[in-house]
Amino acid sequence: MSGLRRLGIDEIALRKGHKDFVVVFTDLDQHTLIGMAPARTHAAIKPVLETWGPEVLSKIEEVSIDLSGNYRGLVRRMIPNADIVADRFHVMKIVNQELNQARNAFKRDPADLPDEVSVDEAKAALKNSKYALLKPKTNLTETQVSKLAEVKAVSPKLAQMHHHKEAFRDLFEQTNSDDAILKLLDWMDTAKSLYPNSVATIGRWFGEIIQYFENRTTSGVVEGINTRLKLIKRSGYGFRNFQRFRLRCLICWHF
Repeated sequence: MSGLRRLGIDEIALRKGHKDFVVVFTDLDQHTLIGMAPARTHAAIKPVLETWGPEVLSKIEEVSIDLSGNYRGLVRRMIPNADIVADRFHVMKIVNQELNQARNAFKRDPADLPDEVSVDEAKAALKNSKYALLKPKTNLTETQVSKLAEVKAVSPKLAQMHHHKEAFRDLFEQTNSDDAILKLLDWMDTAKSLYPNSVATIGRWFGEIIQYFENRTTSGVVEGINTRLKLIKRSGYGFRNFQRFRLRCLICWHF
């Protein structure tokens, strides 16, 4: 633990279909699982961090988290020297979720249609359109490119939202942090009527989001480890006891 500098915090469900979540701590530089907490509460997480000791906690420089809001206050208190980084993929997720909500609402009740488009045509265009709208434009298949064109033809609003979604994704490819921050502010101003919930969340997490542009830290390593943890969970046909699950997981990385 003495070499820990960048920490990733995330969570997975202990049992499928239940609300029993365990918190996963990862060394982002070593790509290693270093600890787990039995719940997402501060009362469950705090004892785990305390076992690392103040010397280890004081040397942590960055902590990557999602935008749930549950970890931010505790990290600030217990790891005061660390910069908190909002994981870019979780930030992108909230924009995608709001776009998908608009897609579902339009699918249920097509509104503001172009004069030449009927309700039936609009509903047909929206069928199986989720991934055509949400996937990065550069990753679309030919079929999805065609489907995206259909959606844009029947819904000017979804066409605008897709444009802004892609512009938001491009923000994270900026190499100059100052330019990225200015572009993010511009995006929030122009997209607030289409993405009111996302813009509000980004505003609350603005400091943690722009921190990404300093060192490009993400929780990608954590997601990879979570995938392996889920495989361990499946191979054991599920675990009812958290401590047994924790030990089984730690053994896979440290013995």
